[in-house]
Amino acid sequence: MNALLADLLGPLQPFFDYSFMRRALVGCLALSIGAPPIGVFLVLRRMSLVGDAMAHAILPGAAIGFLIAGLSLVAMSLGGLITGLMVVLLSGAVTRSTILREDASLAAFYLLSLALGVMIISVKGSNVDLLHVLFGSVLALDDAALLIVAGIATVSTLVLAAIYRPLVLECFDPGFLRSVSRASLPTHFLFLVLLVLNLVGGFQTLGTLMVVGIMLLPAVTARFWADSVSGMIAVAIGSAFAACLIGLLISYHFDLPSGPAIILTAGAGYLLSTLVGRRGGVLTGAAMRIRPKAPAVNSSVAS
Repeated sequence: MNALLADLLGPLQPFFDYSFMRRALVGCLALSIGAPPIGVFLVLRRMSLVGDAMAHAILPGAAIGFLIAGLSLVAMSLGGLITGLMVVLLSGAVTRSTILREDASLAAFYLLSLALGVMIISVKGSNVDLLHVLFGSVLALDDAALLIVAGIATVSTLVLAAIYRPLVLECFDPGFLRSVSRASLPTHFLFLVLLVLNLVGGFQTLGTLMVVGIMLLPAVTARFWADSVSGMIAVAIGSAFAACLIGLLISYHFDLPSGPAIILTAGAGYLLSTLVGRRGGVLTGAAMRIRPKAPAVNSSVAS
Protein backbone atom coordinates (compact mmCIF):
# COMPACT_ATOMS: atom_id res chain seq x y z
CA MET A 1 0.00 0.00 0.00
CA ASN A 2 2.80 2.39 0.90
CA ALA A 3 4.60 1.54 -2.34
CA LEU A 4 1.44 2.24 -4.38
CA LEU A 5 0.96 5.58 -2.61
CA ALA A 6 4.58 6.46 -3.25
CA ASP A 7 4.16 5.68 -6.96
CA LEU A 8 1.05 7.84 -7.17
CA LEU A 9 2.67 10.76 -5.36
CA GLY A 10 6.02 10.33 -7.10
CA PRO A 11 5.62 13.21 -9.59
CA LEU A 12 4.59 15.50 -6.71
CA GLN A 13 7.62 14.61 -4.60
CA PRO A 14 9.42 17.95 -5.25
CA PHE A 15 6.68 19.75 -3.31
CA PHE A 16 7.34 17.52 -0.30
CA ASP A 17 11.12 17.72 -0.52
CA TYR A 18 11.84 21.38 -1.28
CA SER A 19 10.50 24.47 0.44
CA PHE A 20 11.09 26.68 -2.62
CA MET A 21 8.72 24.46 -4.62
CA ARG A 22 6.07 24.73 -1.91
CA ARG A 23 6.45 28.50 -1.81
CA ALA A 24 6.13 28.67 -5.59
CA LEU A 25 2.98 26.53 -5.46
CA VAL A 26 1.38 28.66 -2.73
CA GLY A 27 2.24 31.86 -4.62
CA CYS A 28 0.76 30.43 -7.82
CA LEU A 29 -2.40 29.38 -5.96
CA ALA A 30 -2.88 32.93 -4.66
CA LEU A 31 -2.21 34.33 -8.13
CA SER A 32 -4.67 31.84 -9.64
CA ILE A 33 -7.42 33.01 -7.29
CA GLY A 34 -6.94 36.74 -7.92
CA ALA A 35 -5.92 37.15 -11.56
CA PRO A 36 -8.15 34.84 -13.70
CA PRO A 37 -11.48 36.43 -12.60
CA ILE A 38 -10.11 39.78 -13.77
CA GLY A 39 -9.17 38.10 -17.04
CA VAL A 40 -12.73 36.79 -17.44
CA PHE A 41 -14.14 40.32 -17.29
CA LEU A 42 -11.41 41.59 -19.62
CA VAL A 43 -12.50 38.97 -22.16
CA LEU A 44 -16.22 39.68 -21.71
CA ARG A 45 -15.63 43.44 -22.06
CA ARG A 46 -13.38 42.91 -25.12
CA MET A 47 -10.46 44.50 -23.26
CA SER A 48 -7.99 41.62 -23.50
CA LEU A 49 -5.24 43.75 -25.04
CA VAL A 50 -5.76 46.38 -22.34
CA GLY A 51 -4.48 43.83 -19.85
CA ASP A 52 -1.33 43.36 -21.88
CA ALA A 53 -0.86 47.13 -22.12
CA MET A 54 -1.24 47.59 -18.37
CA ALA A 55 1.22 44.76 -17.67
CA HIS A 56 3.89 46.80 -19.44
CA ALA A 57 2.75 50.06 -17.85
CA ILE A 58 3.97 48.95 -14.40
CA LEU A 59 7.52 48.37 -15.66
CA PRO A 60 8.93 51.91 -15.11
CA GLY A 61 7.74 51.99 -11.50
CA ALA A 62 9.18 48.55 -10.82
CA ALA A 63 12.45 49.67 -12.41
CA ILE A 64 12.61 52.83 -10.28
CA GLY A 65 11.84 50.82 -7.15
CA PHE A 66 14.65 48.43 -8.11
CA LEU A 67 17.11 51.29 -8.56
CA ILE A 68 16.20 52.79 -5.18
CA ALA A 69 16.05 49.65 -3.04
CA GLY A 70 17.47 46.81 -5.14
CA LEU A 71 15.47 43.60 -5.41
CA SER A 72 13.01 44.78 -2.75
CA LEU A 73 9.57 43.43 -3.52
CA VAL A 74 7.84 46.15 -1.50
CA ALA A 75 9.64 48.97 -3.33
CA MET A 76 9.18 47.41 -6.77
CA SER A 77 5.52 46.62 -6.12
CA LEU A 78 4.81 50.12 -4.81
CA GLY A 79 6.55 51.69 -7.81
CA GLY A 80 4.65 49.46 -10.22
CA LEU A 81 1.34 50.27 -8.52
CA ILE A 82 1.99 54.02 -8.73
CA THR A 83 2.92 54.02 -12.41
CA GLY A 84 0.08 51.65 -13.27
CA LEU A 85 -2.49 53.92 -11.64
CA MET A 86 -0.89 56.95 -13.29
CA VAL A 87 -1.31 55.35 -16.71
CA VAL A 88 -4.96 54.55 -15.92
CA LEU A 89 -5.65 58.15 -14.88
CA LEU A 90 -3.70 59.72 -17.76
CA SER A 91 -5.29 57.50 -20.41
CA GLY A 92 -8.72 58.28 -18.96
CA ALA A 93 -7.99 62.01 -19.07
CA VAL A 94 -6.78 61.77 -22.69
CA THR A 95 -9.89 59.78 -23.65
CA ARG A 96 -12.25 62.35 -22.12
CA SER A 97 -10.49 65.40 -23.57
CA THR A 98 -9.47 64.21 -27.05
CA ILE A 99 -10.86 62.15 -29.92
CA LEU A 100 -8.83 59.07 -28.95
CA ARG A 101 -10.61 56.01 -27.57
CA GLU A 102 -9.41 54.41 -24.34
CA ASP A 103 -7.68 51.47 -26.03
CA ALA A 104 -5.65 53.79 -28.26
CA SER A 105 -4.52 56.04 -25.41
CA LEU A 106 -3.61 53.01 -23.28
CA ALA A 107 -1.58 51.59 -26.16
CA ALA A 108 0.37 54.85 -26.47
CA PHE A 109 1.15 55.02 -22.75
CA TYR A 110 1.99 51.31 -22.72
CA LEU A 111 4.64 51.74 -25.42
CA LEU A 112 6.14 54.75 -23.65
CA SER A 113 6.16 52.91 -20.31
CA LEU A 114 7.79 49.80 -21.75
CA ALA A 115 10.54 51.78 -23.45
CA LEU A 116 11.15 53.91 -20.35
CA GLY A 117 11.33 50.90 -18.03
CA VAL A 118 13.74 48.97 -20.24
CA MET A 119 15.87 52.11 -20.64
CA ILE A 120 16.09 52.69 -16.87
CA ILE A 121 17.13 49.13 -16.08
CA SER A 122 19.52 48.90 -19.02
CA VAL A 123 21.34 52.12 -18.04
CA LYS A 124 21.45 51.61 -14.29
CA GLY A 125 21.25 47.85 -13.93
CA SER A 126 22.48 44.71 -15.66
CA ASN A 127 21.07 42.17 -18.08
CA VAL A 128 20.37 39.84 -15.17
CA ASP A 129 18.35 42.57 -13.43
CA LEU A 130 16.41 43.26 -16.62
CA LEU A 131 15.57 39.57 -17.05
CA HIS A 132 14.44 39.34 -13.43
CA VAL A 133 11.99 42.23 -13.81
CA LEU A 134 10.74 41.16 -17.25
CA PHE A 135 10.35 37.44 -16.55
CA GLY A 136 10.16 37.13 -12.76
CA SER A 137 11.34 34.24 -10.62
CA VAL A 138 8.56 32.14 -9.18
CA LEU A 139 11.04 29.75 -7.54
CA ALA A 140 12.62 32.60 -5.53
CA LEU A 141 9.51 33.74 -3.65
CA ASP A 142 10.07 34.59 0.01
CA ASP A 143 7.64 35.25 2.88
CA ALA A 144 7.23 38.93 1.99
CA ALA A 145 6.40 38.06 -1.62
CA LEU A 146 3.86 35.45 -0.57
CA LEU A 147 2.18 37.90 1.81
CA ILE A 148 1.91 40.56 -0.90
CA VAL A 149 0.53 38.16 -3.51
CA ALA A 150 -1.93 36.62 -1.03
CA GLY A 151 -2.98 40.05 0.26
CA ILE A 152 -3.64 41.34 -3.25
CA ALA A 153 -5.63 38.20 -4.11
CA THR A 154 -7.76 38.67 -0.97
CA VAL A 155 -8.43 42.36 -1.61
CA SER A 156 -9.16 41.67 -5.30
CA THR A 157 -11.66 38.92 -4.44
CA LEU A 158 -13.50 41.06 -1.89
CA VAL A 159 -13.70 44.14 -4.11
CA LEU A 160 -14.73 42.07 -7.13
CA ALA A 161 -17.53 40.51 -5.08
CA ALA A 162 -18.71 44.01 -4.08
CA ILE A 163 -18.88 45.29 -7.68
CA TYR A 164 -19.86 41.98 -9.29
CA ARG A 165 -23.42 42.88 -10.27
CA PRO A 166 -22.73 46.25 -11.95
CA LEU A 167 -19.62 44.78 -13.58
CA VAL A 168 -21.60 41.92 -15.12
CA LEU A 169 -24.31 44.34 -16.27
CA GLU A 170 -21.69 46.63 -17.81
CA CYS A 171 -20.29 43.68 -19.78
CA PHE A 172 -23.60 42.96 -21.52
CA ASP A 173 -25.53 46.25 -21.46
CA PRO A 174 -23.40 49.26 -20.46
CA GLY A 175 -25.97 51.71 -21.81
CA PHE A 176 -28.66 50.38 -19.48
CA LEU A 177 -26.32 50.60 -16.46
CA ARG A 178 -25.49 54.23 -17.28
CA SER A 179 -29.18 55.05 -17.65
CA VAL A 180 -30.29 53.60 -14.31
CA SER A 181 -27.27 54.12 -12.09
CA ARG A 182 -24.22 56.29 -11.54
CA ALA A 183 -22.15 53.22 -10.73
CA SER A 184 -20.78 52.79 -14.26
CA LEU A 185 -17.76 55.10 -14.01
CA PRO A 186 -16.74 54.08 -10.43
CA THR A 187 -17.14 50.41 -11.37
CA HIS A 188 -14.95 50.84 -14.43
CA PHE A 189 -12.27 52.67 -12.44
CA LEU A 190 -12.31 50.11 -9.61
CA PHE A 191 -11.98 47.34 -12.17
CA LEU A 192 -8.90 48.99 -13.67
CA VAL A 193 -7.43 49.40 -10.17
CA LEU A 194 -7.97 45.67 -9.56
CA LEU A 195 -6.28 44.96 -12.89
CA VAL A 196 -3.23 46.97 -11.87
CA LEU A 197 -3.14 45.36 -8.41
CA ASN A 198 -3.16 41.84 -9.82
CA LEU A 199 -0.48 42.68 -12.37
CA VAL A 200 1.67 44.11 -9.59
CA GLY A 201 1.06 41.00 -7.48
CA GLY A 202 2.05 38.72 -10.32
CA PHE A 203 5.06 40.45 -11.85
CA GLN A 204 7.43 39.17 -9.14
CA THR A 205 6.48 35.58 -9.97
CA LEU A 206 6.06 35.63 -13.74
CA GLY A 207 7.52 39.03 -14.67
CA THR A 208 5.87 41.98 -16.35
CA LEU A 209 5.93 40.30 -19.78
CA MET A 210 4.16 37.07 -18.86
CA VAL A 211 1.98 37.83 -15.85
CA VAL A 212 -0.90 38.71 -18.17
CA GLY A 213 -0.72 35.15 -19.53
CA ILE A 214 -1.98 33.61 -16.29
CA MET A 215 -4.73 36.22 -16.29
CA LEU A 216 -6.02 35.82 -19.86
CA LEU A 217 -5.24 32.28 -21.06
CA PRO A 218 -7.38 30.57 -18.38
CA ALA A 219 -10.11 33.14 -19.03
CA VAL A 220 -10.33 32.44 -22.76
CA THR A 221 -10.11 28.71 -21.98
CA ALA A 222 -13.14 29.04 -19.74
CA ARG A 223 -15.24 30.40 -22.63
CA PHE A 224 -15.21 26.90 -24.14
CA TRP A 225 -16.53 25.17 -21.01
CA ALA A 226 -18.88 27.43 -19.02
CA ASP A 227 -22.22 29.06 -19.83
CA SER A 228 -22.38 31.68 -17.08
CA VAL A 229 -20.02 34.34 -15.77
CA SER A 230 -19.69 32.59 -12.40
CA GLY A 231 -19.00 29.30 -14.17
CA MET A 232 -16.33 30.94 -16.31
CA ILE A 233 -14.65 32.35 -13.20
CA ALA A 234 -14.61 28.91 -11.54
CA VAL A 235 -13.20 27.20 -14.64
CA ALA A 236 -10.61 29.95 -15.12
CA ILE A 237 -9.36 29.64 -11.53
CA GLY A 238 -9.17 25.85 -11.79
CA SER A 239 -7.37 25.85 -15.13
CA ALA A 240 -4.93 28.53 -13.91
CA PHE A 241 -3.96 26.52 -10.85
CA ALA A 242 -3.68 23.32 -12.90
CA ALA A 243 -1.37 25.13 -15.34
CA CYS A 244 0.77 26.39 -12.44
CA LEU A 245 1.00 22.95 -10.84
CA ILE A 246 1.85 21.13 -14.06
CA GLY A 247 4.16 23.91 -15.26
CA LEU A 248 6.15 23.85 -12.01
CA LEU A 249 6.56 20.09 -12.23
CA ILE A 250 7.65 20.29 -15.89
CA SER A 251 10.17 23.01 -15.05
CA TYR A 252 11.60 20.93 -12.18
CA HIS A 253 11.81 17.54 -13.91
CA PHE A 254 13.08 18.86 -17.25
CA ASP A 255 15.23 21.74 -15.91
CA LEU A 256 13.26 24.44 -17.75
CA PRO A 257 12.44 28.04 -16.72
CA SER A 258 9.36 27.95 -14.54
CA GLY A 259 7.52 31.04 -15.81
CA PRO A 260 7.47 30.06 -19.50
CA ALA A 261 6.62 26.47 -18.53
CA ILE A 262 3.54 27.68 -16.64
CA ILE A 263 2.35 29.96 -19.45
CA LEU A 264 2.96 27.31 -22.12
CA THR A 265 0.98 24.81 -20.05
CA ALA A 266 -1.90 27.31 -19.84
CA GLY A 267 -1.58 27.80 -23.60
CA ALA A 268 -1.77 24.05 -24.16
CA GLY A 269 -5.00 23.98 -22.14
CA TYR A 270 -6.38 26.77 -24.32
CA LEU A 271 -5.45 24.98 -27.56
CA LEU A 272 -6.98 21.73 -26.30
CA SER A 273 -10.16 23.59 -25.38
CA THR A 274 -10.45 25.09 -28.87
CA LEU A 275 -10.62 21.51 -30.15
CA VAL A 276 -12.76 19.65 -27.61
CA GLY A 277 -14.43 22.41 -25.57
CA ARG A 278 -18.11 21.71 -25.13
CA ARG A 279 -19.06 25.28 -26.11
CA GLY A 280 -17.87 25.93 -29.65
CA GLY A 281 -14.88 23.59 -29.82
CA VAL A 282 -13.84 22.65 -33.37
CA LEU A 283 -14.28 18.89 -32.98
CA THR A 284 -17.30 19.25 -30.74
CA GLY A 285 -19.05 21.45 -33.29
CA ALA A 286 -18.15 19.10 -36.14
CA ALA A 287 -19.53 16.12 -34.21
CA MET A 288 -22.81 17.95 -33.60
CA ARG A 289 -23.14 18.89 -37.28
CA ILE A 290 -22.69 15.32 -38.52
CA ARG A 291 -24.89 13.75 -35.84
CA PRO A 292 -28.01 12.31 -37.53
CA LYS A 293 -31.24 14.04 -36.67
CA ALA A 294 -34.18 12.09 -35.29
CA PRO A 295 -36.93 11.63 -37.91
CA ALA A 296 -39.96 13.84 -37.50
CA VAL A 297 -43.07 12.10 -36.16
CA ASN A 298 -46.14 12.36 -38.38
CA SER A 299 -48.91 13.95 -36.37
CA SER A 300 -51.64 11.82 -38.01
CA VAL A 301 -49.77 8.61 -37.22
CA ALA A 302 -49.10 9.75 -33.67
CA SER A 303 -52.81 10.39 -33.17
